[in-house]
Amino acid sequence: MTTYAIFLRGINVGGINIKMAELKAALAELPLQDVRTLLASGNIVCASDGSADEVKQLVEAKLRERFGYDAWVVVLSAERLNELVAVCPYPADNAGVHAYVTVTSDPAELQELHKAAAAADGDGILLGPEAMAWTAAKGGTLDSPVNKLVAHKRFKSTTTTRNLRTMLKVLAAAG
Repeated sequence: MTTYAIFLRGINVGGINIKMAELKAALAELPLQDVRTLLASGNIVCASDGSADEVKQLVEAKLRERFGYDAWVVVLSAERLNELVAVCPYPADNAGVHAYVTVTSDPAELQELHKAAAAADGDGILLGPEAMAWTAAKGGTLDSPVNKLVAHKRFKSTTTTRNLRTMLKVLAAAG
């Protein structure tokens, strides 16, 4: 049995509103154990005998069926999430800067995103083939070069971004 962190893309923004109790109830119908939701931004911790790819396919299909939207998720084992967070060079708490981690289900897309961020004078640092860390000045996240790239619809189906503090909360819940 593997513990997984599941990160949903684009819920409770842009008109796709899902209550965490409804999300948990829907996922409880899948062959997942100990399903827990964290915060209202689409963070889930669960356990499964399936692979990360199998969990991804199950969750996306259930979300599409139950909530009627084009659902995309990124699934990482808790062990891998721990490794990625451990190598992040940015502090989780900085008075003037937010640290973010963008995770992906497609490492090739993340490589393209990383190259584009570098060309746009962004500070994206690859943490592994499935994660990139970057920062933005507090109050300036929406205007940051990396955020503008991550928000592009090209990356919608393969990436999602969380504040490093959120990643640490998810990791603690998976622990």
